[in-house]
Amino acid sequence: MAAIPAEKLDKLVNRWSAIQSELNKGVNQATFVQLSREFAELNPVVATIQALRKTEAEAADLNGLLADPVADKDLAALARQELETLAPRVAELEQQLRVHLLPKDAADDKSVIVEVRAGTGGDEAALFAADLFRMYSRYAELHRWKTEIISLSENDLGGYKEVVASISGKGAFARLKYESGVHRVQRVPVTEAGGRIHTSAATVAVLPEAEDIDLEIRPEDIRIDTMRAGGAGGQHVNKTDSAVRITHLPTGLVVVSAEKSQHQNRRLAMQVLRSRLYEQERQKAADSRAAQRKGQVGSGDRSQRIRTYNFPQGRVTDHRIGLTLHKLDEVLEGTALDELIDALVTDHQASELAAIEEDGDA
Repeated sequence: MAAIPAEKLDKLVNRWSAIQSELNKGVNQATFVQLSREFAELNPVVATIQALRKTEAEAADLNGLLADPVADKDLAALARQELETLAPRVAELEQQLRVHLLPKDAADDKSVIVEVRAGTGGDEAALFAADLFRMYSRYAELHRWKTEIISLSENDLGGYKEVVASISGKGAFARLKYESGVHRVQRVPVTEAGGRIHTSAATVAVLPEAEDIDLEIRPEDIRIDTMRAGGAGGQHVNKTDSAVRITHLPTGLVVVSAEKSQHQNRRLAMQVLRSRLYEQERQKAADSRAAQRKGQVGSGDRSQRIRTYNFPQGRVTDHRIGLTLHKLDEVLEGTALDELIDALVTDHQASELAAIEEDGDA
C-alpha cells in the first residue's frame, strides 16, 4: 500500500494550526461556528499524524543505534525488541490515517427519515416491524436523538403495517444508513397454536433528511390534498380533514402524513418528500460512480436481505459481513446495535480503501 505523501499531511497540520490561531484571536459568531466545525473534523486526523510521526522518529532513532558499529550489545538487543513493537504500531497508525482521509459522505451528519414496512408474513410481519421500530427508537434515545412519528398504520394486534418517522440528531445518517434493507425474523408467532417457527420479513429504508439548500421543489410540481385520517379498527379516527397527501408530479412520488394537525402534517409530508427526492439524487450519483468503477461487486439494493433475527437460538446474523451475535434481546433493545453497526462501518471502510488502491493501480 502506497505511503501517504508527507506534503498532504503537512497541509492538514498547517491548516489545523492556522484554524487554532484564528479561534484564539477571536472571530465573529458565524466564522467561529464554521472554523470550530472544521477544527473538530481535523482534530483526530492531526492527532493520528502526530502519533505516527512520533513513532516513526522513535523507530529511526533505534535504527540509527543498530547501525552504529560501536553500539553496546545489550542496548542493541533492547533496540531490536523495541523495534518489533513499533513496526505494528506504525502500520496501525498508517491504517487509521487512511481511514481518516477517506472521502466523507456529505449526508453523514444529517438527521434521517426511517421507514419500516411489514413484508411477507401477515400479522407476524407487522409485529416484527413494530419490534424493529422500537429498536430504532431506543437506539435513538441512547444517542440522545429525537424521534418523531410522521405516519403510522397499525394492525389489530398492535403491529405496524407501516411507520415513517424522523430521527433528528447529528450523525444519525452515518450510523443508521446501514439498516436499509430486508430484515428477516424466525420465531413462533403469537397466533401460532402449534408452536411452529415461522419466517417473516420487514423492510427498512433510511433516508438522509434533506434541507432547503439540498434541492428545490417548485410549487407547480406538487399537488397537496387533504383527507380524513383513520386508524385500524376505527381507532384514532380524526373526524376533521387533517391528513395531508402530497404528490410530486414529475416523479409520481406520493407522501402521506396523518399523525398531527393539518399544518404539522403538511410540514412533515414535505420533509419526507424532500428526503426521498434527495435520496433519489444521491442514488443516481452513486450509480454513476459505481458504473465507472470496474470490478464493482454488489449493488447495495434495498431488496437484498441484510439481517436475520432468530428467536429460538437468541441470535442475530448480519449476512453482509457474516457476523453473528448471540445477543438478540440486547440488539432489539438498541444497546447492542452499535456492535453490528461498528462492524459494518469497518467493513465499508476496508472496501473503500481497497477501491482506492485498485483505482490507483489501474
